[in-house]
Amino acid sequence: MLKCCAMSMMLLGLTAGTTGCFSTTRMVQRTQAPDVYRSASVETLEKILSDRDDAMKTLNLQVLVTASVGGSKEGKVTEYTSFKGYIFIQKPSDVRVILQLPVIGSRALDVVGNADTFTLVHATAGHGDVWMTGSNVVKTPSKNGVENLRPPVFLDSLLVPGVKDNEYVSLEESTRVLEPPTKHQPAIEEPDYDLRISKTVTDHILQPVRIVHISRVNMLPFQQDIYDDHGQIVTQATYEAYQAYGTEQFPTLITIKRPLDEYTLKINVTKLTLNQPFDSDQFELKIPDTATVKKME
Repeated sequence: MLKCCAMSMMLLGLTAGTTGCFSTTRMVQRTQAPDVYRSASVETLEKILSDRDDAMKTLNLQVLVTASVGGSKEGKVTEYTSFKGYIFIQKPSDVRVILQLPVIGSRALDVVGNADTFTLVHATAGHGDVWMTGSNVVKTPSKNGVENLRPPVFLDSLLVPGVKDNEYVSLEESTRVLEPPTKHQPAIEEPDYDLRISKTVTDHILQPVRIVHISRVNMLPFQQDIYDDHGQIVTQATYEAYQAYGTEQFPTLITIKRPLDEYTLKINVTKLTLNQPFDSDQFELKIPDTATVKKME
């Protein structure tokens, strides 16, 4: 026992005496908590999410869209010129996206989707318009990830749906680090809530549907992870720069990442009108009789 105590004292003294020689100190980013943040129960967060979803019936957006394609599979990322355009959404399932060619302003792309199918036309250099129709559910994925883009991706990403009757929710606490305004200020380590939404596969197995990441400073979503039936994240949408539109808050910078398809859409909202009724033909795109149509499955 005495021998053991002596050995411990010797090691302690050796460590204290040589700390400066055998240790390394490195600088890390300083963080601090926000001055004010809120707490809420899972029931309250579910209601906030559902009330916000219920308050938005239609969206009429003027946007600037920048697409990038590629990633680790290709070993490169290509970013394309930004397109001005419009996105129209009418719940529960109507979507229309119109993008214009830079400078000349003519139609580069026009796509309409409803609950089940979509119709798309896009311009090509010197070859006229290309028409496509197909299912909103991709059955045969294309090697070109952008061809797997379907209108529901916009619907699911721009609107953060509430919790359905057949879904289950759980709540986790987490934090995210926000970069400081200047390099001389500490970063903000902001508490947040992760609202996990699942559905049942069998009586005792839950399958992830979405995770909505909610800031505890303003109680607004800053990210949404959407899963497929195999438990993979198919869409990751982030929300920044919220502005007030009437009584509602809406992000003016939305980034939609599709990690499996390896493409990203950055959507800058330049103008937004909420809950404006649309004309009856707003979500119709008629295919000319002379057009050759490519079927997409």
